[in-house]
Formats: sequence, C-alpha cells, structure tokens
Amino acid sequence: MSATKPVILIVDDEPDILELIEYNLKKEGYQVYTASNGQQAVAEAKKVIPDLIILDIMMPKMDGIEACRMMRAMPEFKNTFMVFLTARSEEYSEIAGFNVGADDYIAKPIKPRALISRINAILRRNVQSEETLDSKVEIGDLVIDRDAFLVFQGGNKVVLAKKEFELLYLLASKPGKVYTREVILKNIWEDSVVVTNRTIDVHIRKLREKLGDSYVTTVKGVGYKFEIEAE
Repeated sequence: MSATKPVILIVDDEPDILELIEYNLKKEGYQVYTASNGQQAVAEAKKVIPDLIILDIMMPKMDGIEACRMMRAMPEFKNTFMVFLTARSEEYSEIAGFNVGADDYIAKPIKPRALISRINAILRRNVQSEETLDSKVEIGDLVIDRDAFLVFQGGNKVVLAKKEFELLYLLASKPGKVYTREVILKNIWEDSVVVTNRTIDVHIRKLREKLGDSYVTTVKGVGYKFEIEAE
C-alpha cells in the first residue's frame, strides 16, 4: 500500500455514481481516479497502480468481471484490492465476482457513510496483515499467536487442532476477505493429501463450536470470511 494516502480507482458508466463516490472519497483524503468502462479501467490502473479498485459489473466495452480477471492476471495488481459495485442482487453475480478475484462486494444504491466505512475497513486489512505476519493477530477478544501456536479468547486459552489453528489464522489475517474453498484448500492442505469441501466445512464447524458463531461467516456458494464490524 502507498506510504501516502491510498490511491483508489472508481469504474462506473454512470457519471452521477462516479461523481458521488469520487466526492466522498476525496473528502476522506484519498487520491481518486475514475474510468467509465472496463477497458479504460485496465489502462488507467496500469498508469496509477491503485491500492483499491471499485468496479461496476455491468458496463459497455468490457464489464467489471472481465476487467477484474485481466488485472488479477497481472503481477502489478497482486496486492490491489478489487471491490465490485453493482445494482444486481443475484447471487450468481456475487459468486462470479469472487471467483475472478474480488475482495468484496458493495450493492447500489450508494450510501456514502456506509461506503466510506466499508472502504476504510477493506484498506485496513492490508495494514493488519503486514503488522501481524508470522506473529500475532489481535481482533476483539481474540489473540492468535502464530509463533506459539496459541489462541486466547477473552484471556482464556482455546485448544485447537493444527488444521483448525491454521484455518483460523488464514481467515483472521485478513478480516472481511472472502476465501473460496479452493484458496483454503491450497493454503491449508496444499497438495499433500486428498481433501474435499466437506473437510473444510467440518473444520469450520469445529471452530464455531470452540469460539462461537460470531467470527466465521459463510458466504453462500463461495467460501468463508472472518467477520469484524466496520467503523
């Protein structure tokens, strides 16, 4: 992420939407650039290398799904957050977005305060993951110590199996980020053993039994995320 205020690229074919989001993000001090379709988005993103891109899905010339897919294949956008913005509420559009590498999904109509809160929370993920890499994640009443392989909840030690711990650490290292089952399998089990989606579901269930239901959220048809409250 930039040492200065983060750079955000907004992509939408509706001028009113662009103006509304641009105005509110600039009020927060963000550096803001805009584009009106997927082709312009890719070209502009290559110039400014944004920290976060807000992409509408339904756009002329190139839609948001294809633009996201193209940029996710480019190494310069490896650490760029991709957030879809759309009026479409169908579940399959959310799944398609996450499958091409989206980090989050925001529905229209835009509520400026809620949008800013969500953007701030998304951009904090990168700071949290950098600060806690190979050490501790501290969120709410949870402390996850990767070096010591320990988890404390409200000061009380929670005993987790190895894969349960690794799964919890993966999800908590980037709160709010949706991890597909495929990504979880690759990160936790790699290629050493044959596992199924059912294996992940069982480990999630065990985590919830030990920690409660308020931390790990199911994103239907996609995967799981560690939930935190936005500002």
